[in-house]
Amino acid sequence: MENEKTIDVLNTLVKINNDRTEGYETALKETSESDLKALFAEFARTSQKNNNELSDQIFKLGGTPTANTTIAGAFFRTWMDLKAALTSKDRKYILNSCEFGEDKALEVYASAMNGDSQYLPMELQKLVLDQNQLIKADHDRVKTLRDAC
Repeated sequence: MENEKTIDVLNTLVKINNDRTEGYETALKETSESDLKALFAEFARTSQKNNNELSDQIFKLGGTPTANTTIAGAFFRTWMDLKAALTSKDRKYILNSCEFGEDKALEVYASAMNGDSQYLPMELQKLVLDQNQLIKADHDRVKTLRDAC
């Protein structure tokens, strides 16, 4: 039972990283600005790295990593596609959308670190904290760029 809950918590983090990967792949399509393309590709790689680490831990626990995204993430990406088309691929809008997505990722990580930490052994708590710090740094970079617009 304990392993199942740990796997569930880790799979929740996998889903939000899947959202981030797909969100940044969408953002890559929505901009023609080379600095944003490079940034979004980097952020997608961060999520892929996070997922690899989480998946390794899920396998060690006897589980199967999910390939799914969250329902909210799918809705957000679709809305971002539509809105970007209507706003002529506006830089500030794209960065606002990315920051919104980063806020959601940070919320999921905060929940795992606070509300669900009892299901995570110490080494997994450290992994989650380290990944949270990476996402927080990405969030802050997006926010700084957005504020400069």
